[in-house]
Amino acid sequence: MALRPARPSRLARRPRAAVPSAAVALIGLLAAACGATEATAAGPAGTTAVTTPAAGPARTPPPEPRAVRGAAADAGRPAAGSGALPHARATGPTPDTPSATPSKPGKTPTPVASTGPGEGVVDVLAPPGYVEWGGTDPKVNWVTPFQAKTGCKVNLRTYDPAATAAGARPLDPGSFDVVAAPPEVAGKLVDEGGVAPLNTSLISAYHDIPKQLRRLQTRKGDAYGVPYLWGINEALYDSSKEGPKTAAALYGGTGKVMLKDSPLTIADAALVLKRRGAGIEDPFQLTPSQLDDAIGLLSRGRSDERVYWRDPIEVVQGLASGSVRLAQGTPYHRDVLSLAGRSVEAAGGPVTGWADMWMVSSSAAHPSCAYEWLDWTGSTKVQKEAAEWVGLAPANKEACTGRAGRICSDYASFEDVYFASRPSKNCGGGDKECAPYGQWVERWKRLVG
Repeated sequence: MALRPARPSRLARRPRAAVPSAAVALIGLLAAACGATEATAAGPAGTTAVTTPAAGPARTPPPEPRAVRGAAADAGRPAAGSGALPHARATGPTPDTPSATPSKPGKTPTPVASTGPGEGVVDVLAPPGYVEWGGTDPKVNWVTPFQAKTGCKVNLRTYDPAATAAGARPLDPGSFDVVAAPPEVAGKLVDEGGVAPLNTSLISAYHDIPKQLRRLQTRKGDAYGVPYLWGINEALYDSSKEGPKTAAALYGGTGKVMLKDSPLTIADAALVLKRRGAGIEDPFQLTPSQLDDAIGLLSRGRSDERVYWRDPIEVVQGLASGSVRLAQGTPYHRDVLSLAGRSVEAAGGPVTGWADMWMVSSSAAHPSCAYEWLDWTGSTKVQKEAAEWVGLAPANKEACTGRAGRICSDYASFEDVYFASRPSKNCGGGDKECAPYGQWVERWKRLVG
C-alpha cells in the first residue's frame, strides 16, 4: 500500500530576488552549481575514496545555498532519487579502500541492545554532497564537530547509488559502518541482509521524524533506516505560457519534454495511469502487465522529443532556454529559476517522492560509533545544515528553521505523495506477483537506448 504523505502545497508565492539581468543571474547560478570538483580513482567496488583538496581561497556561497548546492547533491542520487553521479567531490576525512569481494552476513542481523564506548572510527558511505567536512565550503561542516564530540574519526567514501541499485556495483557490508541510501539501494540492502534493524531508542531525535517517513524502510515492525532528506518529483513548465493541468502532459502533445534518466521514472507514468482508473495500488509495485502499460505510456510520441536528464543543471538549462516545454524536476529547480527571474510552476496532481536513509551495516566493525553517527545526522542541527546544502527537505521536522524553513515550505505536507520503494517480486509484501527492480532496469534501458 503506498504511503500517501506530500502533495506539497504549490510553492508559496515568495518575492523573487532582484537581479540586474535574468540571463546573467542564471549563468551565475549555473556556474556556481557546476563548481569545480576533483575525482579520485574509484575503488574496486564502485566506491570512491575521498581525499583532502589543496588549500585555496574560501568560496563565498551564493545567496541561496539551496539553489546552488542542491544541483551537485541531487545529481548524486538516483532519480526519484536517481541519475548518474557527477565527479566525486574532493573531501577531507580519511580515505579508505573497500573490499572488492562483498562479504555476506553470517546470520540474520538483529538490533543491538546497547552501545558501549566509541571505537574511535566510523566508516561512512554516502552519495557525493551528503556528508560535508568544510573542504568544499569552510562554512559547511558537520564532520569536524562530530569528531570532536564523539572521538569517532570519520572515514568517508562516496559511491554511485544508481549502479549499486541495479546490481552492477554491489556494496560489501564489511566495508562500511553506515550508509546513506536512496530507496532502491535501501531495499536491496534490507532484502539481502546487508544492513541491520535498528534499536531506535538509541537515536535521540528519531521520534522527531514524522511516522510517514520512519515507516518507509521497515520490515515486520523493525526499522532499518533513519530518514535523512526527502524530496518529490514534479512536472515543471514555463508559467508565462499556458500550462498543463496535470503531469499527464509529460506523455502527450508535441514538443520536447525532459524526464529523469532513472528506472523509477516508470512509477511517475504508472501514477498517471492510476489517476485514469487503472487498477494500480502502488506505482512502485507493478504487475508485469502494469509495467507494460507504463512503458507504453512513456513510449508515446516521437522518441526524439524525449530528453533524459542526469545532471539537474540540464533541467534548469532546458526550461530557461525554452528548448523544452515540460520537465520532470523538483522544487529545487523551480527555486533556481525563480532566483534568475524565470516563471516556472508545477502541474497539479499526486506526485512521487523519495526519502534517503542512514543505515547500519549488518557487519559493522564500529557499531558504537555507527550509532553515534545516526544520532548526529538525525539531529536538528545537522539536518538543518544538510537541507540547506543539498536543497531537499529535512526529515527532522524540528530542523525547519532559517533557510531550511523555506525549503520545508516546498514540502508542506505528505498528502498525495507516493514514496518510492524498491520494486520487488512480492509487490512489497503483497499477495500478488510484481515485476522486480531488475525488470524495471531492463525495460528502462530498452526505452532510453
